[in-house]
Amino acid sequence: MNNAKTVIEKFFEEHSFVRSNIESFNHFVEKELNSVLEENREVIPTIIPPNVDSFKIRLDKIWVTKPEITEADGSKRSIYPAEARLRKLSYSAPIFIEVSAHVNDVQRESFTTQIGNLPIMLKSNSCHLNKLSRQELIEKGEDPDEPGGYFVINGTERILVSIEDLSSNHFLMDSDEGGVSPFIGKVFSEQGIYKIPHTLERMKDGIYYLSFTRVKRVPLVLVLKALGLTKDEEIMQSVSREKQFDEILINLFEYVDIKNPDDAMDQLAKLIGITQTREIRLERMIELTDKFLLPHIGSRKEDRIFKAYNICKMLRKYILAENGEVPLDDRDHYMNKRIKMSGDLLADLFRTNLKILIGDMLYNFQRIVKRGKFPSIKVIIRDKLLTSRIYSAMATGNWVGGRKGVSQRIQRLNFLNTLSHLQRVVSPLSSSQENFEARELHATHLGRLCPSETPEGTNIGLRKNFSMLATVSKEVSDEELLKGLKAAGLKLVK
Repeated sequence: MNNAKTVIEKFFEEHSFVRSNIESFNHFVEKELNSVLEENREVIPTIIPPNVDSFKIRLDKIWVTKPEITEADGSKRSIYPAEARLRKLSYSAPIFIEVSAHVNDVQRESFTTQIGNLPIMLKSNSCHLNKLSRQELIEKGEDPDEPGGYFVINGTERILVSIEDLSSNHFLMDSDEGGVSPFIGKVFSEQGIYKIPHTLERMKDGIYYLSFTRVKRVPLVLVLKALGLTKDEEIMQSVSREKQFDEILINLFEYVDIKNPDDAMDQLAKLIGITQTREIRLERMIELTDKFLLPHIGSRKEDRIFKAYNICKMLRKYILAENGEVPLDDRDHYMNKRIKMSGDLLADLFRTNLKILIGDMLYNFQRIVKRGKFPSIKVIIRDKLLTSRIYSAMATGNWVGGRKGVSQRIQRLNFLNTLSHLQRVVSPLSSSQENFEARELHATHLGRLCPSETPEGTNIGLRKNFSMLATVSKEVSDEELLKGLKAAGLKLVK
């Protein structure tokens, strides 16, 4: 018993209750900001001065400094959370960006500018309180036992509530008793701003259909042929090398006449109602498949064949599940769930608002060009735009994607109540619907979520709390994982 007590005490000496949330925010500032910038690296205006062949704006680098405040006289100095609370200010740090303009592929100007302010999480690496001793924290007006993990917006302490969501890029099989197909396969393909649901079904005619974005129920074999798997034998081999599935033969027989990717693309375009000339039909269909079909695999021409192999893999799982050879997936199993913490939520918010800032930049640039002038980029960047939008979302809790209540005022009834609020996990499911299975306690919650702390009434089982010893593991990039596996002796099969 004494040993257990010593181990638990040691754990809480070294680990904070909100450590995972703070790590998530640090990851956002150190890595995620740059990857969001990478998605929008080059900005190319549609209207450029007549004497210029090409013009582009490059966003080269982004970083966040420590929290500071600009006083009424224009002077800048560091600010601590206690002062932000008392003076009803936001505890935030400036975001700087390095921008360069390229005229005819030659760099014309390059400078560093502030594009806004980012609210800083208390006790994170960007916070002044990070690594301060108990005595130093007391001197700065802070409670030394306070865990941090929240923000100060306009003097109000606010937290970002973690959201539990189905894992993306993961194919799940489920039964669909009320639908047109007895079984349904789903995958949410997520890459940058895109999170696109894909659905795989088998209708009564025995044909497998795929749906994604505006492409509703198109034959799967047509999609495979459009992506470059044109030979029937290749399709059979890609689904399974060990076993021949007769279910696929009906599908292959139906589209045996289509021999090349362009014909398949054209047929798909006709099916979804694109009525222009063949060239335009092909162009639009290729754009749709490259951008919106499994975007997490890639959006280049070379990635099409890998998309086809992945769809074949999904088809194999679908047929096996249909025949009862593999079990259906349990959506409530925590293996199939992911937790979106503060860093992920802020990345979504920043990604959307950076797009709006770039749109505003382009609008200002093109407006000045129309007047016959060639503006400097310094003039066209409005730093207040990004700041006001981020503050607004964090002050109201209205997030991108129509989510509400993401940011909440911290509960300070007592210390345990505060800790409980910092540990909250919310499901995106509607509280007005029954969703009995989602509300039930699942065996995989053990050690991850508290089995008893959930409100009574409509939100029961949808609003949960982390267990005391729970930590959330960070996302690992595919490259790092593959590097480790190759070092351990993994061989890639072509």
